[in-house]
This record gives sequence, structure tokens and C-alpha cells, in this order.
Amino acid sequence: MLHKLVSQLDRIVTLPTASAHCDIPCKIYDPISAQLSALTIIRMCDLIAELDGKESLTLAQQAQLGRLVAQKEQHGLELKQQVTVIWGDYFKQPQFDQIAGVHELVHSIMLQASKAKQHLDRDYALELLELVNQFAEAFWTTKGVATYRAVCPYPPEQVVVYPKLDPAG
Repeated sequence: MLHKLVSQLDRIVTLPTASAHCDIPCKIYDPISAQLSALTIIRMCDLIAELDGKESLTLAQQAQLGRLVAQKEQHGLELKQQVTVIWGDYFKQPQFDQIAGVHELVHSIMLQASKAKQHLDRDYALELLELVNQFAEAFWTTKGVATYRAVCPYPPEQVVVYPKLDPAG
């Protein structure tokens, strides 16, 4: 009944149609969140590997293992969401024209994130970081911002793509 009432009201009172490229048109996009998630997955793999080297785990270490696995899983999901939001909300035809193969890159990231979540193999996580770095380079290219690669200053100390930002503004 409520739906019928709203439908009738909608026919009587016409409001202009609003449109935006996302739920809230904030225009704040940055692939660094996805990169941090990829780094976290690598770090969780490293910490889990440290526990794997022990002959047996104490109850506290078993609890730590559970937390490490949960964080690895959570960051895998967050990475997928972060990349999907940028790809789905920011990238439009001009960006697709500018960056050949971005659809395939995003698909590869989704598949690799699943692989990194399913396994404890650090190499899967490293490959995921490389794909996310490629995505970051593509993103910044569409913004006309040059990038550089540098080792992040914290564990797992991997190479990450950063934008070259002008400090003068």
C-alpha cells in the first residue's frame, strides 16, 4: 500500500533526477588503501610463517594464529572492495580509453586476492601487491600525476607505487 501511495505521489510531484558517479559524490579516491591491504596480507603471511616454524603452539599462539588469519582474510576483502570502488565509481570512458586493459587488470586483482586469501603462500601475496601497484600507476596516470616506486618504511618492506606530489601545491 505504501508503495502504491508513493508511486501516485511521484506521478503528481515531479522532482528533478539527481545523478552522481557514486553513492556520495565525494571525489576522494586513492589506491593507497588497497596497497596497504596488500602489504598487510604479506605481513600476516610472514607472521603466520613464524608460528609455523614452532614445534607446537601454546594456547596464546593458537589465538594469535586465529587473529592473523582473520586479519589476512579481512584485508583481502577490503582490498577487493577498495579496487572495485575506484574501478566502478571513478573510472569512466575517458579513463578506460586512457588505460588499455584496466578491466583485465581489475579482474586479475580479484582472482589474485582470492588466491592470497585461500593460501598462506607469500608469493601469492607479493603477486597481488604487484597487480595493485599496477592499478595505482594506472589510477595516477588518469590523474596526470607521475609515480615512483619505493620500499615502504615498515614491515614487510616491499616496493609500493607512490604519487609524486608537488609539495608547493
